Amino acid sequence: MGSRGIPPAVLLAEDSENDILMFRRAARRARFNQPLHVVTNGEEAVAYLKGEGKFRDRDHYPLPNLVLLDLKMPRMNGFEVLQWVRRQPQFVALQVVVLSSSDEIRDINRAYQLGANSFLVKPLSFDEFVGMLEALRSYCLRVSQTVGRRQAVEPARVAA
Repeated sequence: MGSRGIPPAVLLAEDSENDILMFRRAARRARFNQPLHVVTNGEEAVAYLKGEGKFRDRDHYPLPNLVLLDLKMPRMNGFEVLQWVRRQPQFVALQVVVLSSSDEIRDINRAYQLGANSFLVKPLSFDEFVGMLEALRSYCLRVSQTVGRRQAVEPARVAA
């Protein structure tokens, strides 16, 4: 659970309406219940993370614990977003998983070089998509628990 007793949010940066629809359907089937916020281009992803414009209201657009990032998006591609995220000190611990239709080794290597935590190739079948989201649900839970423990320990360490 997040800091206010709500599940940690997930930001999906994806420009394909079909992929967004598939993600939402598969998420329901996989019981991937984390609040999902969707942006459709790289500039929107950065604006969301910065809390700019329509994303200023953090009650409606909370900072995510996980970003699922497509590589081939308009305005600013996923590599550029990833590079921007990793240059921001406040996002050092932000989990970024590249979710792309590309399985080219140069894309995978570049994503990891820029600081991606994982690289997943978008599944072709609905059932595979559900399986991937079940694994992601487990991943989100583990990351959330780890971050929660770190936040609980840090103030005591500072005070000592």
